[in-house]
Amino acid sequence: MFKTSLLQSDTQLNQRSYYEASVQRPPAQAPLQGALRVDVAVVGAGFAGLSSALELVRRGYRVAVLEADRVCAGASGRNGGQAIVGVASGQGELEQQLGRADARRIWDMSLEAIDLIDARSAEFGIDCDRVHGYLYVADSPRKARALRADLEAQQRDYGLQCELAEGKEVRRFIDTDRYVAAAYENRSGHLHPLKYGLGLARAAQSLGVQLFEHSPVTGLDQTARGVTLTTAQGRLDADFAVLAGNCMLPEYGPKVAPSITPRIMPVGTYIIGTAPLDPALCERLIARRAAVCDNNFVLDYFRFSADHRLLFGGRVSYTTQTPARLEQLMRERMVQIFPELADTPVEFLWGGFVDISMNRAPDFGRVGQKVFYLQGFSGHGVALTGLAGKLVAEAVAGQAERFDVFARLRHRDFPGGPLLRTPSLALGMLFHRLKDAI
Repeated sequence: MFKTSLLQSDTQLNQRSYYEASVQRPPAQAPLQGALRVDVAVVGAGFAGLSSALELVRRGYRVAVLEADRVCAGASGRNGGQAIVGVASGQGELEQQLGRADARRIWDMSLEAIDLIDARSAEFGIDCDRVHGYLYVADSPRKARALRADLEAQQRDYGLQCELAEGKEVRRFIDTDRYVAAAYENRSGHLHPLKYGLGLARAAQSLGVQLFEHSPVTGLDQTARGVTLTTAQGRLDADFAVLAGNCMLPEYGPKVAPSITPRIMPVGTYIIGTAPLDPALCERLIARRAAVCDNNFVLDYFRFSADHRLLFGGRVSYTTQTPARLEQLMRERMVQIFPELADTPVEFLWGGFVDISMNRAPDFGRVGQKVFYLQGFSGHGVALTGLAGKLVAEAVAGQAERFDVFARLRHRDFPGGPLLRTPSLALGMLFHRLKDAI
């Protein structure tokens, strides 16, 4: 029942997706049928899986990708489109676990992840509405102090350059009374995620990757000779396998990697898209076309699309159920920030589920000797998934030093077990919402 309700709500939400409405998908790829042998099997055709396939085929491996639905039908094709430096846990968690030197290595790799987006877009001609510029905002004096402290530490220890504004100066960056502090940086930014994902799929196929849609994996077996993946109609044998992203969420299908699934949880996040706005109004409301995100625990994030719509995200769900009155609640939060949009029609509403880890740090590693996994991007996946694919390709080729920096991060299971972990998380998030409100 839990699995069914999640999948039904997931599909229904995507029917009003701005991203789906603004692309022309190619015809569906045929599902896997019969037996096939490759060097590396990749499970999941989102950003992480496609990036893995792209990097592996460059190294000369024969690669096949199995996707349960369509390319980027999950989080990769529904997210806020914000490509952000760093990891969701912040550098403090990395420093505590790994020390300053390896925390700095991960920070530098996160910058490499941003550059990878631009490099791949240029190489393969992926037009994904790419914009550089990011605005961190705080809506209370307490949050402003936290923002200032974080930015000072990032500038001092990691060299991130930001323009900080407080009080009335905030309006230089965003025209609203909602925020008391704002900081702008130009390494992060935003893009149209589905355009980017479809471009990655075209690029991978142009280099020889075999892609099978509507091919959910029903079983995974490791032997000394390699890995066997089974689907409803076929079997894929490989020397290695890569499990990428949301395919490990138990709510999406069979538990092909049961040892690692308790370490991630599905969290729903939602976005509304307005009717097109006057370009001059967009320029006034958010300077430099930046993406915006506040620093609350339950946060709002938003940006303008290439065709001048406000894409406003937030209102997370930790119960796997779509919140009641979702469009109304999202509109109310949008209007609190921009009262000028009170009469602007909302034309799109969509959402999906991302995989979060307990400490919000990415969870990369191995299951046995032949299977690599990439999960727990925790909302920072637009950029970091591209790097993850590059690292796992290096590891398959025997150059695992960079991959193993991430693999050394320790992760805990979510408490409560299969029955109680979702209610436990929902109660915990209620506590954090109250803190934000107070």
